[in-house]
Amino acid sequence: MSVLELCQISKLYGQGATEVRAIEGVNLSVEAGELVAVMGPSGSGKSTLLTIAGSLEEPTSGEVLIEGYALSEMSRNEKARLRRRSVGYVFQDFNLLAGLSALENVALPLELDGIPAKRARASAVAALEELGLDDRSRHFVDELSGGERQRVAIARAVVGERRLLLADEPSGSLDSTNGEAVMRLVLAACRRGVAAVLVTHDAKLASWAHRVLFLRDGQVVDQTSPPQSAESFLELSRDQ
Repeated sequence: MSVLELCQISKLYGQGATEVRAIEGVNLSVEAGELVAVMGPSGSGKSTLLTIAGSLEEPTSGEVLIEGYALSEMSRNEKARLRRRSVGYVFQDFNLLAGLSALENVALPLELDGIPAKRARASAVAALEELGLDDRSRHFVDELSGGERQRVAIARAVVGERRLLLADEPSGSLDSTNGEAVMRLVLAACRRGVAAVLVTHDAKLASWAHRVLFLRDGQVVDQTSPPQSAESFLELSRDQ
């Protein structure tokens, strides 16, 4: 069974002369352990696709299924519970809580889901260490650089038992070393059975994916598998 299925998804904004078709007739199926990159020019509908996939926005038509459950049949509270337990989301603006430390931001979703605080924090520490942030874990959000905040957001998205990871430009403000650390963490999540969808403008980042989806004007215009898959790219990078 696919972790994520988008079935004939369309999204319209406005009416009449002001109508904008952000997404039109998009189909996408992402299996457990699969990393899919979504590419396309600005305004092609990439971010809209992610927000709809993560139940943060309703499609105008079509159906979204996560682990076989149709989002259209869920209440608002059920969708919120699904996002908290099963979906990790990395926003472009990070959406971190300023009154909490980096460690607390990463651990909070686990604690809200009933995981004991000690265990939740241990998982958070491990994720932050993987991204080179162990010495910044006690710092508040406004004490972190933009790149550090981005890595905290990545750690929050992959920690725990989530089944689906949705990331909008996850390495956008990171240098190549930290960008690679992010991708290693994403691939480690995929090996645990997580399905991941990443929006990116970066062809090098997309080359880590098992499959690349190309959008233009809200429509899928091509799909391809990079000549160098995520796993082979990881092995090559280890050898260099």
